[in-house]
Amino acid sequence: MSKTQKKDVKKVVLAYSGGLDTSVIIPWLIENYGYEVIAMCADVGQGDDFEFIKKKALKTGASKVYVEDLREEFITEYIWPTLKAGAIYEGKYLLGTSMARPIIAQALARVAEKEGAEAISHGATGKGNDQVRFELTIKALAPHLKIIAPWRLWDIRSREDAIDYAEKRGIPVPVTKARPYSMDANLWHLSHEGADLEDPWNEPKPDLCMISVSPEAAPDQAEYVEVGFEQGVPVSVNGKKMKPIALVSKLNEIGAAHGVGVADLVENRLVGMKSRGVYETPGGSILYYAHRELEALTLDRATLHYKEQMAVRYAELVYDGMWFAPLREALDAFVNETQKTVTGTVRLKLYKGNIMSAGAKSPYSLYNEGFVTFGRDEVYNQQDAEGFINLFGLPLKIRALMMQREAKKK
Repeated sequence: MSKTQKKDVKKVVLAYSGGLDTSVIIPWLIENYGYEVIAMCADVGQGDDFEFIKKKALKTGASKVYVEDLREEFITEYIWPTLKAGAIYEGKYLLGTSMARPIIAQALARVAEKEGAEAISHGATGKGNDQVRFELTIKALAPHLKIIAPWRLWDIRSREDAIDYAEKRGIPVPVTKARPYSMDANLWHLSHEGADLEDPWNEPKPDLCMISVSPEAAPDQAEYVEVGFEQGVPVSVNGKKMKPIALVSKLNEIGAAHGVGVADLVENRLVGMKSRGVYETPGGSILYYAHRELEALTLDRATLHYKEQMAVRYAELVYDGMWFAPLREALDAFVNETQKTVTGTVRLKLYKGNIMSAGAKSPYSLYNEGFVTFGRDEVYNQQDAEGFINLFGLPLKIRALMMQREAKKK
């Protein structure tokens, strides 16, 4: 190919992990579109060997490989806001994959702009949520880019088909037909889907979890851990100030050793079907529990209850890939206002898969022992309660009187 012809070849930036799906997408894009494929690997703390992955991408046909270190940004700009919001999807899912996809897509857009690419591509399936998360982010940040989603276009219909496609082209993949779990890892969590988990009656196999030990294998001795917060943001573990990556990693280590943070969830996907996943989020589970305990101490009743309602909507927005939606950004403003007094320390007890409260303190605590004590006090006049109850119950009394009056007419 001449230099002139090479210059005319259009570029596509692929979100590349080196896993099964993206391993076969590089040759597929070349074979079907004639694109120059630029691979972008996102380091969100999954612990991959990026030198190996980079060599693999180049060997498979990529012209260039970017490795973007997004770990700290992932925590400070995505995980911390979601934690402060208290957002949990359907009561169990701490949104590990949901938060990671927008930051990866954001990096894709940056690389595409730098390279002058006309398109981006991803390996998300046409059945899942990730396709939505990737593409909504691109639409929000780089609406001019074309989006190529091979799983919605090619003849490959299963993970087994993808393995066969890779083997015919000599592409090594880390998945075998004997263990075809779909896994997603980052600093926050590790998820498992597919295979025997597709039947919700099947209990997860004993060797499924790769981070946390089982409760049965956890130590017989409980461990206490203290987490410090400043305005809703975790800043210390056991009294030691830590930077975000080190803090999350430390709590993952502590929590995993005691088997905490494993959630087996049948969830409602955005695309209309139910799916099942097993999520390992040991450090995240500790942080959510501790943050909730501190809010119970520092937020007034009305704010706390309203925030709990808001958290459900916030979780839906994150799960649905609407990270850059105006509503989520507006909710952040509310959350940040509530977090101004969420400063203090929470002590937790970890034991065989359980997280238990063991104390909390804050300079902004609204807990006042002088008012709540069962002993003698000089600050609370119990006779005041009678007038409060009369006024609070007045609507009920008026309605009851009306119903009695109407009943007499019959």
